[in-house]
Amino acid sequence: MTDAHDGITLLDPVYAALVSELPAFHLSDETVVAMREQIAGMAPPFAPSGKVRHEDLTVASVDGQDIVLRIYTPEGRTGARPCVYAIHGGGYVMGTYEMLDRVMDEWCATLGIVGVSVEYRLAPEAAYPIPLEDCYAGLAWVHAHAADLGIDPDRIGIQGTSAGGGLAAALALLARDRGEIPIAFQVLECPMIDDRLHTASSNIHNLQVWSREANVYGWRAYLGDRHGTDDVPYTAAPARCEDLSGLPPAIVCVGGADGFRDEDVLYALALMRAGVSTELHVYPGAPHGAHIVPHAPAAQQWVRDVDDWVARQVAD
Repeated sequence: MTDAHDGITLLDPVYAALVSELPAFHLSDETVVAMREQIAGMAPPFAPSGKVRHEDLTVASVDGQDIVLRIYTPEGRTGARPCVYAIHGGGYVMGTYEMLDRVMDEWCATLGIVGVSVEYRLAPEAAYPIPLEDCYAGLAWVHAHAADLGIDPDRIGIQGTSAGGGLAAALALLARDRGEIPIAFQVLECPMIDDRLHTASSNIHNLQVWSREANVYGWRAYLGDRHGTDDVPYTAAPARCEDLSGLPPAIVCVGGADGFRDEDVLYALALMRAGVSTELHVYPGAPHGAHIVPHAPAAQQWVRDVDDWVARQVAD
């Protein structure tokens, strides 16, 4: 299936004026390390609010390898608080938990929650299921140590953007299937959830920010030998799941100029059909990673919508 649109013509003018200046993601096994460094160097400086304590802890994953969790604790708050467990994006091949410092600091300061971000291992060095199992191991540790962290173990929600959104959706499915850890809600922001690239939006020509070529590489790196086969579990690509019942409430957000647009809309609709309370937002003219232009009206509305939804989930 194809879409006759060009990725640039779909963009809101506010984005069109700026995204062409961004570096292209020419991803391969030979370039991915350099691209990780380039993306890390583009991150704007973060100024902590001073209202939230940040602490890094090391825990063991399923294979005994260490992973790092960053705990964000609001100062002056007592009692067991709701928690947001956050997973960074980066196409399964890039990114770091430090990308979440800004939103976690803000949510913890304003909502009085405890935040956690996880530094999962990246593909292609660590293909599926390792990144997902890292996320699950971190979540299991947080749940087991909830009392020490000041967290209500029954009020832990998960959040992720892009590949982080894919991992969050998969984590919700894995937690449901294993029945060990309750998840209160899921925040899926432009989630990367379908390896098949068979939707119209995933085949738009000249997609900006995250191209079809970058998407193919990300999935190939993450799935390894499973890529291009039917042997892809739904905990690797949640759009493949045929039974979404029993999942926690969700919000799904995506841009109208994002290659993930159709798979995300279809996933939200499938959640609704399965009886899952789901809020869906599509922002016309917004590309993948809409927050790269924070002053864009679509980006500002996106932030307001997600902040409002999360606030309602964690309200006392």
